[in-house]
Amino acid sequence: MIVATASEMQAMDRKTIEEYGIPGRVLMENAGRGATRTFLERIYRDRDGRVGVMAGRGNNGGDGFVMARYLAQKGVPVTVFLLAREEQVQGDAAANLHLLADLNVVLHELPDPESFQQSRSTMAHVGYWIDAILGTGLKSEVKGYFKQVIDFVNAAGRPVMAVDIPSGLNADNGQICGVSIRAAATATFAFPKIGHLVYPGAGLCGAVDVIDIGIPPFIAGAVRPRQRLITPGRVREVLDRRPAETHKGRTGHALVVAGSSGKTGAAWMNADAALKAGAGLVTLAVPVSLQAVSPHHVVEVMTLPLDDQDAGRFDESMSRDLLEAVRGRTCLAIGPGMGTHPSTGALIWFLVENAQVPMVIDADGLNLMAPEIKRLKACKSPVVLTPHPGEMARLTGLTVPEIQKNRIEAARGLAADLGAHVVLKGARTVVADLILKLRAAGAI
Repeated sequence: MIVATASEMQAMDRKTIEEYGIPGRVLMENAGRGATRTFLERIYRDRDGRVGVMAGRGNNGGDGFVMARYLAQKGVPVTVFLLAREEQVQGDAAANLHLLADLNVVLHELPDPESFQQSRSTMAHVGYWIDAILGTGLKSEVKGYFKQVIDFVNAAGRPVMAVDIPSGLNADNGQICGVSIRAAATATFAFPKIGHLVYPGAGLCGAVDVIDIGIPPFIAGAVRPRQRLITPGRVREVLDRRPAETHKGRTGHALVVAGSSGKTGAAWMNADAALKAGAGLVTLAVPVSLQAVSPHHVVEVMTLPLDDQDAGRFDESMSRDLLEAVRGRTCLAIGPGMGTHPSTGALIWFLVENAQVPMVIDADGLNLMAPEIKRLKACKSPVVLTPHPGEMARLTGLTVPEIQKNRIEAARGLAADLGAHVVLKGARTVVADLILKLRAAGAI
């Protein structure tokens, strides 16, 4: 599923209107009609109580005006609270605002804090709110009057449905721009936005419905949004279906290099995960002094014991044996629980620069490589890095808060810088350019 940024969505809207010829008013009509359906199904199920549309003067407000019209036509008591003067509303939004008069929809003009305060008693009787204030174009912090309005809606404790995105959320990274509406549901248009899917935005949108507003598929193809939501269907498209008569020798042999004294669990968990992910065969390379420390339930994993001089860790003396072990294997996983001894780091760099199979590098492998991570650019095999935010900070020089503020751009930037595939773990894991490049390389 395509996931759009605010600018990508604006480009698709513009192309649909200017190049394909669907008027903007038609798109707004489709948006408002679909959002009304979401409101009735998710928020206004009991069909009892007055609905308030809190609207700005832009197109987000215009979508709210369309919703007010449809609700009025269905007999729902609805009031529009316009955070501007009526004459300030322009274009398609103005056209839809003017249609409300014939339906006797009550309109309150609230262009400033004083008029807002005077209407508080009226707003106290609203049982449900529709947030049509700001929309997806917001980038700066919400202050002053709009902050006061958002705080009021949140404090009212009434169910809220957001139009396109909760006002106050950055659509491109899910960050709160000072203050944000807390919605029970959101109706967004054409495609979900990044801000709906990553935290903290994902926790403020409620249930998200994507409304088809009539943008043709080829328009999205022309704009080429750079984000996708990984769904079960998407994974099925990428992974080949295995023939019924296949066997373990035909479904890949993974070599796992992991573990050290006190951290054998990481090694066995990694090997077990490789099996569960579908590897036909898994070999775990392990320091010989630790081989006996193994969970009894992982009986399918083979081991490759390596002489460690009773040190309980990997070191560069094992380099040639491990490189030989990589030959004939399908892929390599390296790093979990290996510790941070310099000799272990030398071993990891030797394997990364010489093993000619796709590889996944995690945990201590990332920490050991971080000081010289630019060396990874010379690696000729596909590489997947799987950092959590702390490891990502060590790889990039950014702070954890900086990474968490824009997880997608952080992952995308590191992937582009190193020519690697980055899986930034956390709530809503981000995968930067993984599947398509691996497929092109023939790795999957």
